[in-house]
Amino acid sequence: MADSLAYRVLCLLREHGALSRAELADRLAVPRARLLGELGRLTAADQVREAGPAASRGGRRSTLIELSPAYRFGAVDLGATSVRVEVCDRGLEPLAAVEQAVDIRSGPRPVLKVVSELLGKLRADGAFRQLDGLGVGLPGPVSFRDGVPVSPPIMPGWDGFPVRELLAHEHNCPVVVDNDVNIMAIGEGYGGVARSVEDFLYLKLGTGIGCGIHLGGRVFRGKDGCAGDIGHIQVDPNGPVCACGNTGCLEAVFGGAALARDATAAARAGRSPVLAERLAAAGALSAYDVGQAAAAGDPTAIGLIRAGGTALGTVLAGLVSFANPSMIVIGGGLAGLGHRLLAEVRAVVYSRSLPLATGNLPLVLSELGDRAGTLGAARLASDLVFHQA
Repeated sequence: MADSLAYRVLCLLREHGALSRAELADRLAVPRARLLGELGRLTAADQVREAGPAASRGGRRSTLIELSPAYRFGAVDLGATSVRVEVCDRGLEPLAAVEQAVDIRSGPRPVLKVVSELLGKLRADGAFRQLDGLGVGLPGPVSFRDGVPVSPPIMPGWDGFPVRELLAHEHNCPVVVDNDVNIMAIGEGYGGVARSVEDFLYLKLGTGIGCGIHLGGRVFRGKDGCAGDIGHIQVDPNGPVCACGNTGCLEAVFGGAALARDATAAARAGRSPVLAERLAAAGALSAYDVGQAAAAGDPTAIGLIRAGGTALGTVLAGLVSFANPSMIVIGGGLAGLGHRLLAEVRAVVYSRSLPLATGNLPLVLSELGDRAGTLGAARLASDLVFHQA
């Protein structure tokens, strides 16, 4: 179905700020009379307003049109161990944000109670009086149509839970729910390093591993919303058991928990004095510790990163040959391993994929960092609201 004229007008004003009637007519390629009628309707509904005269283009000066400054969009990026909540203005710039540790395994009601409490705190602090829309990202497969998680491996008790319905009732606004990697891809495509390309892959490396597939300017979700779940592609038939129940999945070999597990084993076996020292000091190791040890030149930590990069690169090489993207963006917590990881992934992808597919293929780290998810969620929320205009 084609996007409505109202939706296209509102999206242009969101992305470019105030535009004249003449600029809108040019960009939208619609008859001026039709545009003026639509602008009159949107003005009466307090969705747009006049914003003074535009710069002269010769002859009578046109009037600038802008989105209503009252628009407020909420964004929730839920991970396995933390949640980030943001409130954005009409241009999706953040007005306020808050982050808190959560355990996704504690179940939907306790976690969503934290989400509502954080939104309540931002309201009390004056970030908004009423949200126009709310976007939510979850760390597992999601039925985008129904707004519910579907058999998420690391989210016990969440299967089929009515996330969209509950939050819409609590916050009295339209709600859209998607997989966290998809919202990160949307954010990166809207305001990050991938904003100039239509076809790219966004890799989230964290506790889990997922891939946002952005093709033709839109996220590809697949029939049931689980496209891009590359963390459960098998890379080692004799590898460790994954949270999904299968053996040797990419996530079980090189997710954040897997890297911490292997680092701890290396420290206890005496293969890395640096990691052993950090384990003794903190009582546990994380991917961050591996990155710090590698930066200090520890060969065991470097080997763990290189092995993980090889596994990841092998999977990515297959995706490159299949989808032929214009760019690959790597984000998430493990992206903090930096250029050592990036170099290994690049080496594998460039050596194992066809030269035609990799000759002009940038493989880069995310520009947005933690904000990729909340920006994408806010973009989805605004899209939902603008579609209803």
